[in-house]
Order: sequence, then C-alpha cells, then structure tokens
Amino acid sequence: MSLCKRLLHFNVSKLCQSYQTSRVCSERTYSDYASQKPKPRPRAEGTDHMIFTEDHFALQESLRKIIDKEINPFVDKWEEAGTFPAHRVFKILGSAGFLGVNKPTEYGGLGLDFTYTVALAEELGNIRCGGVPMAIGVQSDMATPALARFGSAALKKEFLMPTILGDKVACLGVSEAGAGSDVASIKTKAVKTGSEYVINGGKMWTTNGTQADWMCLLANTSDGPAHRNKSLFCLPMNLPGIHLARRIEKIGMKSSDTAEIFFDDVRLPCENLIGEEGMGFTYQMLQFQEERLWGVANILTSMQNVIQETIEYTKQRKIFSQPILHNQSVHFRLAELETEVELLRSLLYRATGLYVKGNDVTKLASMAKLKAGRLARELSDSCLQFWGGMGFTSDVFVSRFYRDSRLMSIGAGADEVMLSIICKYMDTLPKKR
Repeated sequence: MSLCKRLLHFNVSKLCQSYQTSRVCSERTYSDYASQKPKPRPRAEGTDHMIFTEDHFALQESLRKIIDKEINPFVDKWEEAGTFPAHRVFKILGSAGFLGVNKPTEYGGLGLDFTYTVALAEELGNIRCGGVPMAIGVQSDMATPALARFGSAALKKEFLMPTILGDKVACLGVSEAGAGSDVASIKTKAVKTGSEYVINGGKMWTTNGTQADWMCLLANTSDGPAHRNKSLFCLPMNLPGIHLARRIEKIGMKSSDTAEIFFDDVRLPCENLIGEEGMGFTYQMLQFQEERLWGVANILTSMQNVIQETIEYTKQRKIFSQPILHNQSVHFRLAELETEVELLRSLLYRATGLYVKGNDVTKLASMAKLKAGRLARELSDSCLQFWGGMGFTSDVFVSRFYRDSRLMSIGAGADEVMLSIICKYMDTLPKKR
C-alpha cells in the first residue's frame, strides 16, 4: 500500500473513531474535508522537489482542508479574545494524525521522518495569524521531541500519546524572567528528596500555559556546571503548588495564550524524569534544532502569502491614475523579497535534508532562523508600506503579520544568540578568559 493510501486510511480511521467517541468535534467524517475543493497553493516548479514527494503534498492538502474549515473562519474571533480553544483544535488535528507525524506509531504517531514535519509546518503557515500555528508547533514539535527520544515507555504512554492524539495540551517550561535565550542561567530547581523531586521557581512566556495539562519542564537538579546540572521532566499542571500568576498581554501572537507560572514546593515523582538526570540542557538543545527549523518552515508560507496579497492589492489600487504595482520601485522590491524567500527556503531544505540523515545542523538551523527573523521584519515592513493607510489597520493580513512576525527574531533564541552560535562554529567567537 502506498504512503498516500496509508495516510488516507489512517486519517479516515482516526477521524471516524474520534468523531464517534468525542464531543469536542462535530459529527463530521473525513469525507466532509475531502469533498471540499482545496484552495490553490504554490507548488515547486516542475515535478521534482528538493525534499518533498507527492506523499508530502497529499499530507499538506489534507491539513489545508482542516485549516480552511476548522481554523481560519474563527481566527479573527480568537485574536480578539486573546486565546483559542486549544483542546478542541488539538483534538481535531490529533484525530487526523497531524500532531505526531514523526513520532513512533506505537504512541499514535505516523512514524515518518522530519521532512513531513517541515511540510506540515509550511502548511500551517496558511493559518491567518501567527499565534495558533505557534501553539500547534509547541504541542507537536517543541514540547515532545526529548520525551519521544529519551522518555520511558510509561512516560510516553502517559504524556506523549495523549499529546499526539490531542487529548492533552502541552507547554514548554524553559524561559524565565532572567533567562530567556541564555538557557544555562535558569534558576528553577528540582531537588531530589527520596522518591520525589521538590520543585521551586518559575517560568515565563509559556505558550499554551493557561490551558496546558502538562509541561516539559527544564530545571536545575544539582549545583554542578551549568551545562550538566539540568534535567527535563514531565510535569502535570494540576499538582499542588503550581500557580498561574498571569496571562501575559503581547503586541502580537494574540490568539496564543502566554503565561507566567510559579512553582512552590511542587512534589513530582522521580519517574517523571525524562532520560538521564543532568542531561536536560543537551536534550533541550536538540529540541531547539527542530523548533528552529519548524519556525522557519512555518513563517516561509506566511511571507509568501504576504507577498502575493500585496501583489493583488497593488494591482487594483491606483495612485496618480496607474496601479501601484506599475511603479518600478514596487515591483522591483517585491522581486527582491521573493528572491530572498526562495533563498531561505533552499537553506531550510538543505538543513532538513542533512538533519534526517543524522547530521548536526546546528549551524545551518541557526543561520536559517537568523535569516527568517530578519527577512520577516524586512518583508513585512516593505509590504505594509505598499498597502498605505490600509496597512495601518487591523483589517488586513499584512498588518497582523507585521506584529506577529517580530517574535521570530526573539523566541527560541534571539538573533544575537544565533550569531554567537554561528561564530562558534566558524571558530571566530572570542574565548572566555
């Protein structure tokens, strides 16, 4: 049976089962999604693609139908509310197999390689905001890679499987008020006492934090060297001593809830340790590589959409009796931006291709993430300018992208940290004395 047919069979079975047993979804079947004609979307020129096959495109088309029916019609309402129904949306996506494409099949995943994750991240860029795809990415590819690779069978059954199926919402607890990109400087402690760890401290900027059922928590478990004294845990969010301090208001990514969380003598069984004690920093750095590549793939599609919508707007909007697009400065600028997007796409595909073959792509992933953040700022500013007064309203996608995309140069490692990593691999970083 071909992969396309296996994917279709998987989606049909999972969706039908979910719709029969859960009230979070309506009484639809997969045929409702399949019967809709998908909107045209850009494909690679010709029949060849650097890393995608027809199976990747089939998976993207299936996801696009769900985006068009279950997500995009509600984005404006979620943006205004400052949150979205994560349990409902994740259940729909999990039932279709989209929250664990590269996770083991025995825990509900599709067992595919990371190229399929990149393909889905690209497709999620068609969501009409940045907050919802970011929250989905945390669920599928930022809070779970270490658990899938190093967690015990019991932890995978308790936390990974329901996360992949969309039954539990996950969040990632790494950043703190005084330690964002500088992960080594976190202060949260998990002190081993008998058969438990006692956790004290707090986490900041926690995506999905107000709705999460569990957290992938990074904490210090000893007083040793900063890169070898940290461990990762699966932390249920309903334990005594966990306090949701506040929901953080942001200038962008408004539909994604972001929380500040405190831990006051939280007692966690030792069995909830992911992998080995003291290996948390290493595990988290591995998670960051997938997170950064995922982020680049996701924002590429949004940038492409902003360019295309700017072309359409400037074709019909006239100034001094001619379309704005007819000005050489406009169509030349759009050509430059399109070129930059395609160059970034090539870097992403090269890094992804090497990654699935087992290579260390830290340098390339850092380059791609750095370029994506800077290009997103440059592109959104240029395109917004061509929209004139409309670009300064909340009525058009370009203005939302202008706000949302600013996070790309901050989250998952600021631009300056990416530059430091690249310099380290170039052997140009000054040695500490």
